[in-house]
Amino acid sequence: MGKGLRGALMPWVVLLVVFAISPAQAQLAFDRPGGDYFNAAVASGDPQDCALLCERDRRCRAWTFSYPGVAGGSASCWLKNTVPARVPDSCCISGVRGAGVVEPRSDGMEASIDRPGGDLRSVELKAGEGGDACKAACIADNKCRAWTFVRPGYTGREARCILKKEIKPPRRKVGFISGVVR
Repeated sequence: MGKGLRGALMPWVVLLVVFAISPAQAQLAFDRPGGDYFNAAVASGDPQDCALLCERDRRCRAWTFSYPGVAGGSASCWLKNTVPARVPDSCCISGVRGAGVVEPRSDGMEASIDRPGGDLRSVELKAGEGGDACKAACIADNKCRAWTFVRPGYTGREARCILKKEIKPPRRKVGFISGVVR
């Protein structure tokens, strides 16, 4: 192989190697409707348990975890024998077999994080409001330094927004989203 061809192929080889070793990730806020062959309640409320259930079942090609209150009460795991197209929907986290659940920390939001203690007050949320509304309520309050949003079904039927007067250490807790604003 000549030097010119080797040099031209090198970027493609590097890209292929990087792509091949990059782990797949689950998609937060996406559903994969269709292809269901099994569903089960997830008592822990943790999407990791759904991903693990798929890993242990040879027929499973993809999965969708729906939060409590979305598909009738408790959290649910839907195993799929195909890989349906993903559709944006805050109800769920979806992935393909081999995709672990990596919940990103972006826009000042910490997925699956609670900051217990230092409570200032609770804020009423309208139906359908989420972490963005809780963060906005904290920003609007001069005494608020951090916040925690609790999804419906994790500490009660309704979602909760707790504003914090102190910044407390983060702790992993499924169904919670937190952030620090000042």
